Amino acid sequence: MKQRISITIDEKKMKLVETLLKNDSKFRNKSHFIEYSLDKTLKEEMKNE
Repeated sequence: MKQRISITIDEKKMKLVETLLKNDSKFRNKSHFIEYSLDKTLKEEMKNE
């Protein structure tokens, strides 16, 4: 089951995310982008341990 969270990011990053979403069909929405990015980061961190 997914949990609802809230994040705060700076305006520059938000604009980059929005641009990416417009130009890349890989992500459905901001939540999907964040979840994908978090998964990728967590996998990398687990490899480094």
